[in-house]
Amino acid sequence: MTAEPGPTPPAAGAPGPDAPEMEGRDYLRLLGLGALIGVPAAVVAIAFLSLVHWLEHWLWVSLPASMGLSTPPWWLIVALPVVGAVLVWAASTFLPGHGGHEPIYGLSMDPTPANYAAGVALAALASLAFGAVLGPEAPLIALGSIVGVVVARWARVEGKSRQVLSMAGSMTAISALFGGPLVAGVMVTEAGLSLGAALVPALLPGLLGAAIGYTLIVGYGSWTGIPVEGLTVPNLPDYATTRVVDLLAAVVIGLIVAILVPAVRIIAHRLVVLRGRVGLGPVVVAGGLAIGVMAAVIQAAGGNYEDILFSGQTSIPTLLAAGGEWGLVAVVLAKALAYAISLGTGFRGGPVFPAIFLGTAVAVVVGNLIGMSPTAAVAIGAACGMAAFTRLVVTSLMFAVLLTGVNGAGAIPAATLATVTAWIVAFVIDRRRGPIAPPATHPTG
Repeated sequence: MTAEPGPTPPAAGAPGPDAPEMEGRDYLRLLGLGALIGVPAAVVAIAFLSLVHWLEHWLWVSLPASMGLSTPPWWLIVALPVVGAVLVWAASTFLPGHGGHEPIYGLSMDPTPANYAAGVALAALASLAFGAVLGPEAPLIALGSIVGVVVARWARVEGKSRQVLSMAGSMTAISALFGGPLVAGVMVTEAGLSLGAALVPALLPGLLGAAIGYTLIVGYGSWTGIPVEGLTVPNLPDYATTRVVDLLAAVVIGLIVAILVPAVRIIAHRLVVLRGRVGLGPVVVAGGLAIGVMAAVIQAAGGNYEDILFSGQTSIPTLLAAGGEWGLVAVVLAKALAYAISLGTGFRGGPVFPAIFLGTAVAVVVGNLIGMSPTAAVAIGAACGMAAFTRLVVTSLMFAVLLTGVNGAGAIPAATLATVTAWIVAFVIDRRRGPIAPPATHPTG
């Protein structure tokens, strides 16, 4: 089931429309296969994330260093997103699967065929490492799904049970990114509420696989595990007491974010329509050029190109330390435009982390005006940013908790107000405008 923003609150990722028969020996076998999926799906996820980080570091740090430079020159900042765009076009045109699911339509838990693996991986690497404003969650879901599909084929499992194993692989893979099986479980649970009581047994193989796979990261016994970059923003001060002014500001932030994120999606959709007319190649290359030029301009103006490029997760500490509201506003607007271009021109990745960055940036701008704690700004901005795009309220609040850690417990009431505001306003905007649905044919040109 694919999540699409529209009149009905959508799911960021959901199981198939039906649950398999959960009884007797067949269900025990399904649980065993879910557990079997855990380790290989986690290995695939860790390998993919490591490859993205290694390639990104090589392109943006090691390559300039080999030229004797501490930062990338302007021409490299412009060129790398263009090169990435060409690779995305190649993956979407010549490899099966068109490069994977389109991020503008949310996240999808639909089973991904095994022969899509190369196209999904290449398009995602070319997008994420070369500077597109997207996150790794969508390709991780697809690659984990492929592991589940392969195991299902090996075990000769078909139909609804195959969908459950596909979802188990996806849950395991995104657990490596989201900090364990709990977030993946909450996300799928909230997205799949329409299944009712049938959701729980359909969810258990995925939770089991995610838990087993996550032991590769946290370790067991004397083994300390495989280090994976965490989500928590470092060095946040304690926010123990909720301020009334912060509660009022949270409503304002939620309102701004709820207008900004749908605006991003509207611009992106118009670019999708343009792709359908002129083809993927010209549009995605032009998109890469536009993103690179914006980042180079920000760098020349004294900013940081990283604030414009990439998903934005690692730039949050820099954002919190930045001064000058007008400079932050410029970053927000440029990031939003680069996000829309990445969503609409054909790059591949996930839409969640850039939305979180935008929400946090808006919260920092408003928070600086009233002396808000950076911990509260992160919690409020992350929650309403994610909710404005995905419509997942509980999952968005859990992300806010993950990002702020124990120091942000006091900010949860304000984050909840911002999330509810963002959900309602974005829902009304989408209802009046109509849903943004995938086209009948893939607009790859």
